[in-house]
This record gives sequence, C-alpha cells and structure tokens, in this order.
Amino acid sequence: MTTFNSILDVIGNTPLVKIPLPCAASVYAKMEYMNPAGSIKDRSALYMVQQAENQGKLKRGGVIVEPSSGNMGIALAMIGRLKGYRVIITLSDKTAQQKIDTLKAYGVEVVICPMVTDQKDPRGYYKQAHKIAKETGAYMPDQFHNPDNALAHYYGIGPEIWRETQGKVTHFVAAAGTAGTVSGAGRFLKEQNKNIKIYAVDPETSFHSTKGSPRPYAVEAFGIDAPSDLIDFSVIDDVIPVADADVFEMTRTLCHTYGHLVGFSSGAAALGVMKIANTLTEKDVVVFPLCDSGKPYLHKLFGK
Repeated sequence: MTTFNSILDVIGNTPLVKIPLPCAASVYAKMEYMNPAGSIKDRSALYMVQQAENQGKLKRGGVIVEPSSGNMGIALAMIGRLKGYRVIITLSDKTAQQKIDTLKAYGVEVVICPMVTDQKDPRGYYKQAHKIAKETGAYMPDQFHNPDNALAHYYGIGPEIWRETQGKVTHFVAAAGTAGTVSGAGRFLKEQNKNIKIYAVDPETSFHSTKGSPRPYAVEAFGIDAPSDLIDFSVIDDVIPVADADVFEMTRTLCHTYGHLVGFSSGAAALGVMKIANTLTEKDVVVFPLCDSGKPYLHKLFGK
C-alpha cells in the first residue's frame, strides 16, 4: 500500500484532467483544489515556510503573520499549526465567510480589515499584517514580494505540467494575484520551450488593468492589486483583463457542464483560455490551474 508520513507530503502532484472547452486545442486543468488545505497556495505556503526555517527566519515556537484573501491564510494555518507555530492572518472584509470560519477552525487568529484599493492604505489587511509583524516580531512570508512564492511553482507545478503533457504543452493560462504561479511556472516552461505562450488573467478593474486607478470588483482570490516584485513580464506574453459577470458565468459553467465546483480564479483562467480561443489550433495543448474549491463561494456564486 502507498502511505505518507505527513499530510504535507501530499501537497502537489495534482491530477491533470482534460476539460473539453469549445475551442480547437486540447485543454487540460490541474486540479489544485485537491491539495490538502484546498488550494494551489498549499504549494507556495509550504515552500516559503520551509525556506524560512532553513534560513533561521522561523524558529520553534515562532509566530507567522500574513495578509491573505483566504487561500494563503488557510494553507499557512494548516502548515503552521501542524508545525507548532502561532499563526495570525489578516483579511479584507470582502473575504468569503466560509474561509474565515475555516481559518478559525484551524485555531489561528483572524484580523478582519476594511477592503481598500490601495495596498499602502494603513487600514487595509496588507499594512495591518506589517504592523502586527513589527509589534510581535513575527515572521511574515509576504507572498506579494517573496521570490520563494514564485520558486514554489518553478519547482512544482511547472515541472509537473511539462512531465504530464510529455513536453507537448503550448500554452499556460493562470489567474494572477501575487503572480507567483504564472511567473514561476511560466519561467520553468519557457526554459523548456521558449515558444510556449504564458498568459496572466486579471480583473478588468484591478490596479494593474486600470494602470493604477483601481475600482472595486466582486470576484475573489485573484487580482493584481499593487505593484508586485513577482510579476515577471519577461515570461508573461500578455495579461488578459476579465469582467466580473463573465468570470461568474464561466465559474458556474465549470461546475454545471464539466463537474468542477471551483472558485473564481479557476473560472477566470478558463475564461482566459476562451479569450485566446481564436488563436488556437488542434495541435495546441493548453493547461490552466483550477486554483481552489468553489465551496467557500457557494452563496456568492449560486445563492446557496
């Protein structure tokens, strides 16, 4: 029989499944919502914590604090509590209630902050996390600026996609928040074949898509809301802006038509694939991540 010594050992190596979107290409999705804490953020959370431990930034009995839209917080909650750390997560008040409840179930401390469009606003969850880190001496992974976030995907999902498609992948499309996934995996894939196309998907009213004049948007768990050290435009061929209503519709379609109950970032990535559909041929192999489960968004997506 196959056994594992720890729940952390089953992070990654998620299934790659075909999703017959209406386009000429063969389209596959990485089922990242099958990671133990429920999202692709398990990969980067584990890698950042391990690197911090190796570098002496995080020691036995230490404290982890992180601003999160939910998924990174949940991943750090699972990993941090398992390793014996105190964990504090700051969130915006836009975060789905089930994510907040999940964090509390892991026994971590949750600080809810008003939703702001400027990451520099002292009221927002990003600045509040920095304040707490300074006051408590906590380690802050800082997924928005930590290169280990992108490296987790350079060493993880990137090689997996290359191996599982037997090097046939031609396009990688991913919703971007910190841009760690699209930049890290994208860099690995470009190193294998410079002709692979890499696309980031972003809300049309985000900081990036509006060129610095963001407006509120309804979707959660992705969106380039501030300048990021992780966005690697040397590997990203284009950023695809998407509208709230279209993301909602595609996310519901992934559930109703293809059986994947997933979140907004997954719907955004699938929508990104359809936005480039007219450039695809039957020789193309497109991969996108199903980043998290749709269960935390049931009320918002389906009114349940």
